[in-house]
Amino acid sequence: MDYKIKAVIVDAAGFQRTITRLAHEIIERNRGTEKLGFVGMQTRGVFLARRLADKIAAIEGITIPVGVLDTTMYRDDYRTALKQPEVQITEIPFDPYDMNVVLVDDVLFTGRTVRAALDALMDFGRPRRIQLAVLVDRGHRELPIKPDFVGKNVPTSINEEVRVRMTEIDGEDAVLLVEVPA
Repeated sequence: MDYKIKAVIVDAAGFQRTITRLAHEIIERNRGTEKLGFVGMQTRGVFLARRLADKIAAIEGITIPVGVLDTTMYRDDYRTALKQPEVQITEIPFDPYDMNVVLVDDVLFTGRTVRAALDALMDFGRPRRIQLAVLVDRGHRELPIKPDFVGKNVPTSINEEVRVRMTEIDGEDAVLLVEVPA
């Protein structure tokens, strides 16, 4: 482990409550589920998008399409910060044209990944509306990007990070505030 855990911000039960609340907020803001689709940003955003879609299916009895988006080649720093970029799968199994698309990510920080996701998504078609859902907004924006749906706002210092742990990858659901070495 290359970091020190400062606090457990959300435990497993809180994680599930947050998913449920976000699902209800998305349904309300979109006045239902008609023409609604999710696009999860690699990696944990994909699992969050699937969980949100499953929760909405349980609430509304309708299947919401879920796509997977990798923003690596759209990032403005992939040639400098990402020395050897690892490109992952992008698969959007629905036509986003005239849809209400909810981009889903685990942590919103500078906004650069979201900017890259917007560019990438537009290559697949022109949605009616694009909304952003994040599990955690930790602040420190470098671009004027604001989420529409936020699980938890967690003010951080620049030497802190928010780590989202998910059962699908990490064997547990939790949101941790960690201190990383300088």
